Amino acid sequence: MPQPSFTIGIEEEYLLVDAQSRDLIHEAPPTMLTACEKALEGQVTPEFLQCQIEVGTRVCASIAEARNDLARLRKTVAGVARDHGLAMIAASTHPFATWGAQKRTPKERYEVIERDLQEVVRRLVISGMHVHVAVEDDDLRIDLMNQAAYILPHLLALSTSSPFWQGHDTGLKSYRIAVWDEMPRTGLPEQFDSFGEFQRHVDVLVSAGLIEDGTKIWWDVRPSVRFPTLEVRICDICTR
Repeated sequence: MPQPSFTIGIEEEYLLVDAQSRDLIHEAPPTMLTACEKALEGQVTPEFLQCQIEVGTRVCASIAEARNDLARLRKTVAGVARDHGLAMIAASTHPFATWGAQKRTPKERYEVIERDLQEVVRRLVISGMHVHVAVEDDDLRIDLMNQAAYILPHLLALSTSSPFWQGHDTGLKSYRIAVWDEMPRTGLPEQFDSFGEFQRHVDVLVSAGLIEDGTKIWWDVRPSVRFPTLEVRICDICTR
């Protein structure tokens, strides 16, 4: 079996607020995403809610390289936001904003998700960090996913940045994970003996009409559908 390359990619979601009131925006300025896309060329995408934006690093050979690219992305998005009278928050919940006032991004994928999950998905005013680690061998990827489940609580504890929700101190270090766990197909992954067994699990869900594809499985760690990577999804956004 060839050794995995263990290259790294990181995705982060940010909240956009009014620079004066610090409250979440309800609608993103039409030119905001365009300006980010022009500056970052394929490394930025809209999110389910208009008050959010997502960035993704390049494929990086080391943690240091990923950190530097992520710092560049944060700085660029913050600069574009400032040009639009906004500010960017790198935290997993907003301290006082209410989710009921937020507006969905007009995109077909998000329309389908809202139709299927209704109020459960509308309250997801939360941001996460996803780390992709390249593991090219399918069965090894599953084996490592089974083992990684042990350290997931530790990773969450190290990254927590969401104690507040709608003006309240929740008493939790990561209220984001409590909100997120209301979604279906979240939490710790199933245990599988092989990639084939995992794929059969996905196929059963698809054939039953429960999901369209494997991207609708939102475990805390999962094999990526798009890339030959193991995707760790449990972490809050680190504020610094």
